[in-house]
Amino acid sequence: MNITSLKKISFFILLFLTVNYSFGQNLLLSKEGHVSVITCGTGNESYSLFGHTAIRISDPFNNIDVVYNYGAFDFGTPNFVLKFIKGDLQYFAVANSYADFINQYQYEKRSVYEQELNIAPNLKQKLFDNLNTSLASGESHYTYKFIDKNCTSMVVDIINKTLDTVAIVKKTDTDITYRTILYPYFDNHFYEKLGTSIIFGKKVDELGTQIFLPFELQKSLKKVSFQNQPLARENKTILEFGKEMNTSWWNNVYTYLLFLGFVILINKKSVAAFYLTIMALLGVFFLFAGFYSFHQELAYNYNMLLFNPILLSLLYLYHTKNRKWLYNLALFNLLSLLIYLVIMINKAHLMIVLPLVITSAVLLVRLAIQNRKRVPIII
Repeated sequence: MNITSLKKISFFILLFLTVNYSFGQNLLLSKEGHVSVITCGTGNESYSLFGHTAIRISDPFNNIDVVYNYGAFDFGTPNFVLKFIKGDLQYFAVANSYADFINQYQYEKRSVYEQELNIAPNLKQKLFDNLNTSLASGESHYTYKFIDKNCTSMVVDIINKTLDTVAIVKKTDTDITYRTILYPYFDNHFYEKLGTSIIFGKKVDELGTQIFLPFELQKSLKKVSFQNQPLARENKTILEFGKEMNTSWWNNVYTYLLFLGFVILINKKSVAAFYLTIMALLGVFFLFAGFYSFHQELAYNYNMLLFNPILLSLLYLYHTKNRKWLYNLALFNLLSLLIYLVIMINKAHLMIVLPLVITSAVLLVRLAIQNRKRVPIII
């Protein structure tokens, strides 16, 4: 479903609720009204690897069954890619009928779970009002941040606002890093795991004390209390699908190791220059993203010690055949790799980047040996 369709559906749902409210009709929830948190399972597409969170408001007496989803964005936004990288892309909430929402996940074969909130009728009404006000006023628009502001954190925020207290806090996995929390979601998605490992900087190595993923919220809701009783009732399964295995012939560790093995074994200057240039260009991108982007996850990226932009000067040095500076550059980057390894000792992504470290080290040692100054032996 494209974003235009979502906006139209949201508009008509909101119009229906507003019109009913204007005539004093069905906007007030009855005693049969229910509010719940919906947790959607992961998928194989990059945008669905972490699942999804939404809020459901249902009231059979008033024929209301609406899902509020804070994860919508517009692909038609001018300069979409640059805005996404910079971190000022606007996300917003949309409202869908529950039937349409479930049909979409049924089609995608993704599991859906529901946790009904155990709160008083006046708080259910307050949450319903807050959600509708958020959509109607534009408060539901927000600047997406991978950890701090996303579809899950927005749901947490509006529920806490409704309860007038910070009731929902993280209850599990607070003693491990955000990076470690993310890793299980990349099973059978090797290059996505590698990509996030090298583009994310220091922030994701902090302890994961914030709720930022749907299943973290689901687990925390099971342990959170409000007014001396559990905030959420027992987890209810709406849809259940087994996780589909990604059987891509290329998206795996074997092609990664095969490529790096080829780079080492072929032992040609052109191949080494190509590899080190690619590493340098990635470093330039990380440097650009770190300064340009508002995403704090991209800042202070120590992975640039491996993807060192200075390696770009190799092209010039190869062209001018400046052996002295090729030698010095090789030694400098070997020192950078050593520092990098020291930093990486206790990091979750050490093993996934270690083959890159080894490959770079082998090529740089060869470069240093080939270009070191040979002192003539006098007999």
